[in-house]
Amino acid sequence: MEELRVAALTENLDCVTEFVHGELDALRCPEKIRRQIDVAVDELFANIACYAYGFREGWVTVRVERGPTPVDVSITFIDEGVPYNPLRQADPDVRLPLEKRSVGGLGIFLVKRTMDEVLYRYQDGRNMLRITKRLFRPTGGNTP
Repeated sequence: MEELRVAALTENLDCVTEFVHGELDALRCPEKIRRQIDVAVDELFANIACYAYGFREGWVTVRVERGPTPVDVSITFIDEGVPYNPLRQADPDVRLPLEKRSVGGLGIFLVKRTMDEVLYRYQDGRNMLRITKRLFRPTGGNTP
């Protein structure tokens, strides 16, 4: 398990992405899956940076862990901001024309659709949102 702790500021997104990429490189993550993870990391970190702390300063810990098998990776975002479970938000109706859709919610919708597992819990005054992605599908020998 590796961790990075940064101020919850949008300008730290590049640092977070670089950290996650380093861990994905070590796991030989396929490019298509890396792009999906990038979208999820961008969305989740930006939401924390923009909304978790309001006008006060705060921190985010990003934890990257290899799953119980060598083909899974989990990334956990931990903050001490306002308690908020984005998984309770209703999915947007993507069939509606753009002008009839409600604002917001598309990012977490994409995260839920592209990750294999998305879990939230609030514990000890901290939001903890974990995404898990299977890097390789078991086909007999293509695991890192």
